[in-house]
Amino acid sequence: MKLFLKIFFFSLLSCLIIGFYIKTFENSNDGNKIIGFTVLTAAFIFMPIFLVYRWKGKKLKDYTLSKENWEKLRNSYQK
Repeated sequence: MKLFLKIFFFSLLSCLIIGFYIKTFENSNDGNKIIGFTVLTAAFIFMPIFLVYRWKGKKLKDYTLSKENWEKLRNSYQK
């Protein structure tokens, strides 16, 4: 999964660079389409897959500011 995410990220990055190159030196409309498609793919496909991969096996309760965690934080600063 880690290798897949790296390959997917670098392919999105290269598509974005290609889109900016085409927008600058060739056809503006085609470059804008490539950039837009790349941003949408990154936001709606890459980001959810990345978040699922990174949060796998972790508890959301550890990262939320509940009353218990607030007290632990307050006590650690008072020491």
